Amino acid sequence: MSDLEVRQLRYFVAVAEELHFGRAAERLGMAQPPLSRAIRELERQLGVQLLERTTRQVTLTPAGRVLLRDARTALDAVTAADRRARNAGRAAPALRLAFKPDYDAGLLPRMLAEYQSDPAAEPVELLMGGRGEQVPALWDGRADVAILPMPFDERGLDFEPLLSEPRLVALAAGDPLAARTELRLADLAGRVLPDGAHADDETRAVPPEWTRPPCKDLGQIFHLVELGTVVWFPPLSLARRHHRPGIAYRPVSDLAPSTLVVAWPQNSHSPSVAAFVRAATAVAATHAPDTAPLTIG
Repeated sequence: MSDLEVRQLRYFVAVAEELHFGRAAERLGMAQPPLSRAIRELERQLGVQLLERTTRQVTLTPAGRVLLRDARTALDAVTAADRRARNAGRAAPALRLAFKPDYDAGLLPRMLAEYQSDPAAEPVELLMGGRGEQVPALWDGRADVAILPMPFDERGLDFEPLLSEPRLVALAAGDPLAARTELRLADLAGRVLPDGAHADDETRAVPPEWTRPPCKDLGQIFHLVELGTVVWFPPLSLARRHHRPGIAYRPVSDLAPSTLVVAWPQNSHSPSVAAFVRAATAVAATHAPDTAPLTIG
């Protein structure tokens, strides 16, 4: 069997994700007949059937599901290699840092200042995104290092915990639960989080951002909380920075804390990444989290 080509994997992933040859061909910018021939040739080359085809639908076989998983990983690796090589070959290479605004416990300015004092430091390009977007950026080479809260998909990544802090529940100020000084998760039965998950099921094993669309930005989340549409679990440091008259923050006794980490690809040998990790951990080690109770609204 000859080695698989990147082109073949891209074709297969498009068909496997769309489960429709016409849509996959349109997505790839090609005609359907050559795409169908390419998939048949891939199956012949592998000696297995990847897709079940009928006149009404296309479905993945067990072999197809395995190839889809591994093909996505392989394509991410190819894309990452391309992006990292291009960045390294620039006249002024940069450290590309992915993070979600306000999810840094207020430490990012100090981390950047500490990092710039290291001889291995490079200029920093900030890649801001929503919850759940930092890990894909590390996988596909758009980012070299990330600051993000746990939990997340750790595959292919190394990380170092920085600090943990309590999380609160953010409620509409007029919510009956806002009259109480402390809550438990069970008290939130029937409420939903911004990603649509049940608020009282926060102990589930699979983080919602792995299986659901990314959460909305902070402004949208705050507005939905004020309207009473959702509740939300921000870390204490974020709640302290965002006082709004229409929102009440209350402690939840059995809600797990928020743990902030710095993460990077396992195969990274970048001196600038190592310098940033040193800076981030040094700043976090000297930070005294403010754990005084917060009750607002």
